[in-house]
Amino acid sequence: LSCCQHQAINVGHSLLTSNRRQRLASTTRARRHARTKVTSEERSLKAPEMGVSDATAALHSLELNEERFVGLLRNLIGEVEHLQNTGVGTAYVPQEDLAIKHVLEVLAPHRTENGGSLEVEHVTYAEGRGNLIIKYPGTGTAEDVLSFVGSHLDVVPANADAWNVDPFSLTVDGDKLYGRGTTDCLGHVALMTTLFSQLAELKPALKTSLTCVFIASEEASGPGIGVDGLVAEGRLDHCKPGPVVWVDCADSQPCIGTAGAITWHLTATGHRFHSGLPHKGINAIELGMEAVSRVQSKFYQDFPACEKEREYKFITCSTMKPTQVRCAPGGLNQIPPEATISGDVRLTPFYDVGALKASIEAEVAAINADIEKLPMRGPCSKYVIRPDGSEPIVGRVSLEWGDHLLTGIACNLESPAFKLMCDAIAEVKGKAEPYSLTGSLPLVHEMQSEGFDIQLIGFGLMSTYHADNEYCSLSDMKDAAKILSRLIAKFG
Repeated sequence: LSCCQHQAINVGHSLLTSNRRQRLASTTRARRHARTKVTSEERSLKAPEMGVSDATAALHSLELNEERFVGLLRNLIGEVEHLQNTGVGTAYVPQEDLAIKHVLEVLAPHRTENGGSLEVEHVTYAEGRGNLIIKYPGTGTAEDVLSFVGSHLDVVPANADAWNVDPFSLTVDGDKLYGRGTTDCLGHVALMTTLFSQLAELKPALKTSLTCVFIASEEASGPGIGVDGLVAEGRLDHCKPGPVVWVDCADSQPCIGTAGAITWHLTATGHRFHSGLPHKGINAIELGMEAVSRVQSKFYQDFPACEKEREYKFITCSTMKPTQVRCAPGGLNQIPPEATISGDVRLTPFYDVGALKASIEAEVAAINADIEKLPMRGPCSKYVIRPDGSEPIVGRVSLEWGDHLLTGIACNLESPAFKLMCDAIAEVKGKAEPYSLTGSLPLVHEMQSEGFDIQLIGFGLMSTYHADNEYCSLSDMKDAAKILSRLIAKFG
């Protein structure tokens, strides 16, 4: 080949190589762009999980999604007419599934079957009366678990005529959210649903697995329908290794103790006669009153104030109080032959209900053994009368325990959960102020007896529990989200 031909060939090769390089670079840029585009789209659809330090920071900065919370609460309060509960077989039997429907709508995008991170289980033991179990899985062992239980889907009845607003719809007045259930306990249902939906969006990498349980049948008896059914069936066994935060108290502070509530009925049987001849009758009202007085004296002797009550900051000691009196119908000029005095005992958790019942029953037996030892009310007051030529007529008293029997609890103050909860509250509210009350909570003693570490908290207002014009504060619920997210961060 000539020199010119060699030069032409070399130039051709150079041009070909240059063109190939340009095409290769263009293809590489296109591929890189495509990968970048896909990655961007994937990120927009599914946020990556955070590292531990990122998760802690995110949880500490979490703010309640106010629009989502209020919207869900509005829907829940809108179902309240069908969530009122006075017990199975009574005028008001709730349909908790109506509330669950709205909760599931919020959780739907975040469920595992839809590509989310929340495991959701709807458990029903009576038609239309479900419970809901929500899980956010962690990376740790079965021992690493934190549970939020107790927020219930039923409410006490509301008399609309006694309210200044409609109890069956949400009324927003500044910071106040009015409606039956806003404090007890649909406000907590909306709070926990919103919080778990936000966790599912943040996707913090947690070692601790989280569980939230909404329950049926808290306000009135329905054995086996609510949390008692879940416990009996073992559906909450996975919660036992860790603390269970019972989210159904008030005032944004730890409740560390509750009292038992035991109802009683003492019936006095006397003898009817004309009130103008009182010495020929046995006045059942007088007999009953004196018997109750003696039984109360025995109660305070056997169940006095104790040091533990002061340690747990109970406002009052155990009490036994009459609250109602009924007597046989008759004229005002008749000595009544029968009267029933009813009341309740509020027993702090440091005393045993069985011991209480044994003590009171023994005292009633002692009264009947020598009825004339009871103080008389005036010279013509008698508890034994002896009509001429007849057998003596002897007054007597009998005791019956009511169906309403709740046992109080004392929370474990050495539990890490209690200490961490106090720390979280102090960070948000400035300080933690644990308290106890001689009011009662159903179901918690049974769970504690089954081995659960029960801790109590709530964010409604004690002053509006079961009250007309019930409301909660939006600001308290926003703080609640901060407290709970910080508690979660502390467990990691």
